[in-house]
Amino acid sequence: MRVLVTFAVEAEFAPWRRLRKFGSVSWVGLEGFSSEIGNLEIAVMLTGIGARQTWVNATKAIWGEEFDVCISSGLAGGLRSEHQSGEVLVARAVHSVEWQRTIRCDASLVDCAAACGAKPVELFRSENHVVVSVEEKRRLGEFADAVDMESGDILFEASAFGIRGVAIRGISDTVDEELPIDFNRVVTGDGDISIPKVLGEVARHPAKLPALMRFGQQSHRAAESLCAFLDGYVARLAKDFTPSTVDSPVAAT
Repeated sequence: MRVLVTFAVEAEFAPWRRLRKFGSVSWVGLEGFSSEIGNLEIAVMLTGIGARQTWVNATKAIWGEEFDVCISSGLAGGLRSEHQSGEVLVARAVHSVEWQRTIRCDASLVDCAAACGAKPVELFRSENHVVVSVEEKRRLGEFADAVDMESGDILFEASAFGIRGVAIRGISDTVDEELPIDFNRVVTGDGDISIPKVLGEVARHPAKLPALMRFGQQSHRAAESLCAFLDGYVARLAKDFTPSTVDSPVAAT
């Protein structure tokens, strides 16, 4: 059984690398990592924030690797007051703003995640920008539980290739927390965070530095919680699942 796990950036994945040994691999210029648990092969890919053009160019080669399961993972912003920083959420569906589609996550994978301790929720929303303000979070919270920028594209592509998918996210910031800077201004064309641009934002708004440091610490703790969960979850998949036991993916308009 082969499982693909995606993260946007290295910082989200780093805690897992401290828990388990991963070797380096490459897909069409995208950085990747691999490990094994029993008869299960784990492949990890860093897509960049927003799963931008690099991801689009590489999808056919990636899905040609014949994965059985795709887990879209990483951090997300909470959109409802019941979701707190550090919690791990698993979605029953993901709405892609880019594709204007709602993709159903595999029910068996969702149930397994819930049994491993993730909090099941109805919907993640994949936006085409970083949601910064409390006002926008509250508006999106009328429809969804959490927001990210990658799950919609990733699971849309996975379903198109007949690969079972699920979205599992750690909450980095709650609905009542405004992001300390506008991260839309510091994301590079490759989907990474530009440190010089971050420093430039801090230089323009020095009073935001303490909030930015708190956000960094909060995000690190959320990534640690997420990766500890994923390690146990994938081990459970290795023990309990075979490709024939997982439902087919469903995409709805």
